[in-house]
Amino acid sequence: MKLVLCKIDQLSVVIDLTNKIWPVAYGEILSKAQLDYMIKKFYNETALLELMQKGHVFYLAKDDEGKYVGFVSYEINCEPNKTKIHKIYVLPETQGTGLGRHFFELVKEKAIENNQKAIFLNVNKYNNAIHFYTKLGFTKVKDEVIDIGNGYVMDDYVMELCF
Repeated sequence: MKLVLCKIDQLSVVIDLTNKIWPVAYGEILSKAQLDYMIKKFYNETALLELMQKGHVFYLAKDDEGKYVGFVSYEINCEPNKTKIHKIYVLPETQGTGLGRHFFELVKEKAIENNQKAIFLNVNKYNNAIHFYTKLGFTKVKDEVIDIGNGYVMDDYVMELCF
């Protein structure tokens, strides 16, 4: 696997990956209507470009054949001295290959380089990824319900890893 910094002209890759990953990752957690709403609202080129302009850094993962298989985004100092992983997604067929851990290690390295004291993230309370984050050393620090409009909410745990 090779991790490459995502450039503005590659945001369509993030959108394409989202359209492949989200229905599998959230298909049993969210209604199809909410899933479609969230993808349309948060994963269009304008929304992603705005995130990049606000300091979100995106990396893409390429497999040995040059096919994109996942992405991560993070923000240094999202909170004072804390880096937030905003997005970390891999194609279903690459789960269990170590790619998620590879993304995490990249973010941790960048956080440490920037004198951060912790990494945190939000995860849906019913998402199996909670087990992955727990294995990495994250702990649940609070519950958070976020109104995302159209009558929908994100019902999450905030998980954190201090170092």
